[in-house]
Amino acid sequence: MAAREIFESRLGAGALLLPTMVVSVVFLYYPAVRALLLSFHEASFGRGNVFVGLDNYVRLFRSGDYLDSAALTVAFAALVVVLVMGLALAVTFLIHEVEVGTSVYLVSAIWPYALPPAVAGLVFLFLVHPTLGVVTTYVEALGVEVDWFSDGPQAFAVVLVAAVWKQIGYNVIFMTAAMNNVPASLTETARLDGVSRLQRLFRVYVPMMSPTLVFLAVINTIYGFFGTFPFVDLMTKGGPAGATNVLIYDLYRTAFQFYDFGFASAKSVVLFVVVGLLMYVQFRVSDRYTHYG
Repeated sequence: MAAREIFESRLGAGALLLPTMVVSVVFLYYPAVRALLLSFHEASFGRGNVFVGLDNYVRLFRSGDYLDSAALTVAFAALVVVLVMGLALAVTFLIHEVEVGTSVYLVSAIWPYALPPAVAGLVFLFLVHPTLGVVTTYVEALGVEVDWFSDGPQAFAVVLVAAVWKQIGYNVIFMTAAMNNVPASLTETARLDGVSRLQRLFRVYVPMMSPTLVFLAVINTIYGFFGTFPFVDLMTKGGPAGATNVLIYDLYRTAFQFYDFGFASAKSVVLFVVVGLLMYVQFRVSDRYTHYG
């Protein structure tokens, strides 16, 4: 076995890290600090920034519309995480169990994730359009009237289904890798003991896949809060009557339609804190149930 080379030059290591550090500072840390400082100001086009202290945050938490949007977003993100992980786990297990055509099934499950979010949003828009959609024709044949342009719950459901559809492939990729790493001896032992497929999934595979599932729970939570913007923007514009006005879209409207940059910055800071707290809770809870080894 060849000896492992160790890179000992600090100057060389710094040079290798420099591009990453520059990109992180320019596109991550500086904008974050800038947004935090701007949240304490009243700022808009054509006027100088005026320091207002905590006024933007007071205004934020006194806004009924914002609190409604926050509750809507938490519910939406929770549904995204549960549905994506549940469906992806089922699809992954079914693919894992078949012996013929595995690659075809795997590619079919993954391909929606390969689409850019904007393209995926447009594709789903035309699939379920109230008057032109291919899927709409079959749904209405079952006696269900499709009018999510004006029906809030329908609009929420359509955006939710689109977001879940787009994200399942990403989860299937990681779950397939994790499931394939489960020792074959465990699977064979479970089969010899007469363990059913469903019991094998939850008593053998899921515990062994728990580190991957924790990772995916975190990624899907971030996706539920931030990654669903294209679907809302292309399909519903936050409507009807705010039924799909999630926080990330509400933030966008405040900044780039109403040009209230200070208020939008306060919204971005609150959103960051909320998601950060959710990440912390997820990691704390998952430590009790995650199996490493």
